[in-house]
Amino acid sequence: MIVGIDLGTTNSAAAIFENGETRLIPNALGDLLTPSAVAILPDGTTLVGKPALNHWVLKPAEAVTSFKRFIGTNRTIKIGRYAFKAEDLSAIVLRSLKEDIEAATGREVTEAVITVPAYFNDKQRKATRRAGELAGLKVARLLNEPTAAALAFGIADKEDREPFLVFDLGGGTFDVSIVEMFDAIVEVRASSGDNRLGGDDFTNAIVAHWTQKHDFPSDVRRNLLDARLFQVADMARRILTDHAEASVRLTLPERQFDLSISADEFEGLSTSLLARLRDPILRSLRDSNLRIEALSDIVLVGGATRMPIIRKAITKMFGRFPNHLVHPDHAVAIGAAIQAGLVARNAALDEVRLTDICPFTLGIEVTEHDSHGRLRAGLFSPIISRNSPTPISRTNSYSSMSDNQTHIKLNIYQGESREVANNILLGTMEFPIPKKPAGQVSIDCRFTYDSSGLLDVDVTIPETGETRSMLIADDSETLTAEQIEERREQLAALKTHPRDVAENQYVVGWAARLYEEFIDERREHIGRMLLHFEGVLETQDPRAIEEARGAMTTALQEIEQDQRL
Repeated sequence: MIVGIDLGTTNSAAAIFENGETRLIPNALGDLLTPSAVAILPDGTTLVGKPALNHWVLKPAEAVTSFKRFIGTNRTIKIGRYAFKAEDLSAIVLRSLKEDIEAATGREVTEAVITVPAYFNDKQRKATRRAGELAGLKVARLLNEPTAAALAFGIADKEDREPFLVFDLGGGTFDVSIVEMFDAIVEVRASSGDNRLGGDDFTNAIVAHWTQKHDFPSDVRRNLLDARLFQVADMARRILTDHAEASVRLTLPERQFDLSISADEFEGLSTSLLARLRDPILRSLRDSNLRIEALSDIVLVGGATRMPIIRKAITKMFGRFPNHLVHPDHAVAIGAAIQAGLVARNAALDEVRLTDICPFTLGIEVTEHDSHGRLRAGLFSPIISRNSPTPISRTNSYSSMSDNQTHIKLNIYQGESREVANNILLGTMEFPIPKKPAGQVSIDCRFTYDSSGLLDVDVTIPETGETRSMLIADDSETLTAEQIEERREQLAALKTHPRDVAENQYVVGWAARLYEEFIDERREHIGRMLLHFEGVLETQDPRAIEEARGAMTTALQEIEQDQRL
């Protein structure tokens, strides 16, 4: 079975397309969203989602969140005595989603369409594909997140639509795409974005404000303070969605702090972040040769778009209210499921076609003469421009620069800078050429880029008829089948918490977190409830456990409200 997966920075979701419609798949807790969080206990037990978030607040050294921001880099993320790359942690989340789908449908998941931010570069895309492989999935396609949202929006009624803009602000990334739909063809005309801008950054603005305003104790472990401060700041940010002021309580060992922030204060703290939304929007409009007035709709996607300051900024920027037709948290997963249905050639989608774009410019390094006749190396020569529709094939011709030159080294880059040093090196080709005076040997360089993000480079020397080809891959991170299997086994060695006790683990972790967050009689009350529930678990009576879990969940929800002052 092929499925659609929204692998998000903050939350992830999965959906399938069957019987002519999409269906979101709940996780082991019955939730449609799974927090992209992983915790590993000292004995190797792995927690994913809400249980991992609870553990992060209690013991931040044993858990991690927002790791997607580091995917495609060599950064090592430590959890206790373990060390991972972001793609390994993403694989753990994907594996959990895969197991949830299989438990819900009773069918084996073999393939997946996984979404990525539109502005993910080549290394980030390849790392995401590896994460899928490590999770035991064949990645049928990587799909840009705003493109997925556009599919969910466009397929809702299959009506023709003039160009509309998808504004996708998630927990860690910001994407914008301009899309048009006609005759059941969903055509992406341009995409842009910022991979370091999301809801987490707005939460961190509150954290920075409170850190400057309050004198928090220096004897508290730094990672514990950071985790708990971020948690209550994120709670405050969400409260401000519906209220003019947010008041919350930060509990540290034996100390409490009552913290507050108003909507006006929050807007002031977010000024620089809001300003960063503008450039990607303007770039996508320029690349699609459109003016703001030509847009038929502004479609909001991503949980962070619920913030009133975001909706206010959008309304001011576009001179109209945005569209709320699609669910901000579910649209990307729904679009991924529709794309999975297209890949599987589902009969219900026979008329639907999707055209995507190449998000970055692709080209090679060249040397050119400046106005004084001097050679200047390290310059970028574009072959495929950003926002070109895919699949696409383009050819440029180049010639030798030196007399009796014997070889040409072709460095292939992705980026927008004139200087290749500021772009991303994708690969290198080197081949011999006939010895001739400078400029008398030419090569034809053809780039072919497909909708799944693969770049094929063909170089032809017309004089000799010789042709060299290369399918671009990140050589330093290309894994053999054996290496994939070895890393998969290493991840499998971690003891994933059984699905049938995940709900109990979540409730126990929730209670343990709240126990640490209160210091009065409520702490004693939580402790007694926790002791009672653990006793019920020991009976192994499913009916008694279910009843006790329900009662405890209700009680914990009431207690948690007390964090809001």
